[in-house]
Amino acid sequence: MIEFAGPDTVSAVFRSALCFWEDAGVQVEAGPWAIAEYLEYPEGSRFLQSFKSVAASSAFEHASVFDKRLRFEDLGRTFLGKLVAHAAGKLDSRPERIVVGRPIEYAGGRPDPKLARARYDAMFAGFGGEIHYVYEPIGAAFSYARRLSDPATLLVADFGGGTSDFSVVRVDAPGAARRCTALGHAGIAIAGDRFDYRIIDQLVLPLLGKGGSYRSFDKMLEIPGGYFADFGDWSRLALMRNRRTLEALHKLQRAAEDPAAIGRMIAIIENELGYRLYDAVGTLKRALSSVAQAEFRFEGGGVKLATEVRREEFETWIAPDLARIEATIDRALAASGASAAAIDRVFLTGGSSLIPAVRDIFVRRFGEDRIGSGGELTSIAHGLAMVAQEEDVSAWAS
Repeated sequence: MIEFAGPDTVSAVFRSALCFWEDAGVQVEAGPWAIAEYLEYPEGSRFLQSFKSVAASSAFEHASVFDKRLRFEDLGRTFLGKLVAHAAGKLDSRPERIVVGRPIEYAGGRPDPKLARARYDAMFAGFGGEIHYVYEPIGAAFSYARRLSDPATLLVADFGGGTSDFSVVRVDAPGAARRCTALGHAGIAIAGDRFDYRIIDQLVLPLLGKGGSYRSFDKMLEIPGGYFADFGDWSRLALMRNRRTLEALHKLQRAAEDPAAIGRMIAIIENELGYRLYDAVGTLKRALSSVAQAEFRFEGGGVKLATEVRREEFETWIAPDLARIEATIDRALAASGASAAAIDRVFLTGGSSLIPAVRDIFVRRFGEDRIGSGGELTSIAHGLAMVAQEEDVSAWAS
C-alpha cells in the first residue's frame, strides 16, 4: 500500500474529499489536505466530500464551484491529479492496468450503473492503460484469502460509505490456478452514510427546526420537510449555501414558532460547518461501537449542541436498515446456492462492520468462530491490486 504523509498523520487512506478556494484564481486540494484547508478557512471554501456517491445519479449534473460548473468526471480528474501529486513519485508512471472497485448496488435513488460507468471511464481517460471494473467485495476476498491455507467457502461483507455489498466466494488452496471463484452477489444502498443520516434525523434535525411550525397569514403550518431532507444528505447539504435557499430560510426564520432553531440551521450552512457537524456525528457513531453511552458534541458558528446518546437508542434508529441488510445477505446466499451452514468463513470489512449491531447479525447467523475482520479501510484496495496482477483480469470484470 502507498502511504501518504498527510498534514496530521501518515496513512494509506486518501479520503474522497475536495476543497476549493480563491487565491489568485481557484485553488484546490484533495484527501487529507482538502480537509486541512477547509478547517483552516471554512467560510471561504467550497468543500465536497464523498463525491463518488453521485456517480450513478442522473439528477446530478454538476457542482457549482465559484464561477465554474464541474461535472463528476471533472471532479474525479482533479482528485486523481492531486492523489498522484501527493504519492511522492510512486504513481508518476502510467499504469498498464487500472482496476476500479465498484459496488454491487450503487447509492442514490434509481441509480444508473451505465451512467456511473461512463463517468468513471471519462474520469480515468488518459490516466493510464486498460480499465477493469471489479466488485469491491471480490477485492476484499482476494485480500483475505492470504490468511487461508485450506479451501473454504467465504462470505465477504463490505460496508462502505454509501453501500453494503455481499459476495460468496470459493477460495481454493494456495497454488491453485484460480484461487478465488465468485459464486453469488447482492448489495444494497445502505451503509455508513445512512447510519449517519439516522443520527442527524433523530438527534440533530429536531434541534434545527424539524417538526416545528411557522405562521402563514393566520395559520400555523409545519415547516417544509425538503430543507431537512437536503440537510440530512451530505451531497445536498454542501449545495444549500446559495442565495436563494438562504433567503428562503431567513424568511422562514422570521415566521417560525422557534426562530432560534432555524437560526442554528442557517448558521451551519452559512459558515460551511457541514463537515464539522458530520465529523461530530461520526465521532459519536464510532464511540458507541465501544461504549454503551457517549456524548454528541458540536460547536461552531455560534451554535452549541450537546447531548448524551445511549447505544440502544442508536440501534433503534438503525433497526430498519439492519433488517434490510440482513435480507440482502439472504439474497447473496440464494444467488450463490450456498446455505448458511455451507459458509466456512465470514470476512467483515469497512468501517460500519465495527458497529456491534452490524456484527451481531453475523454472529447470530454464523457463529463467532467463523468471523474474521481487519484492514477495514484498506482491504479492498489491497485486494483489487492483487486482482490487477492476475493473468486474465477480465475474468473478474463486472
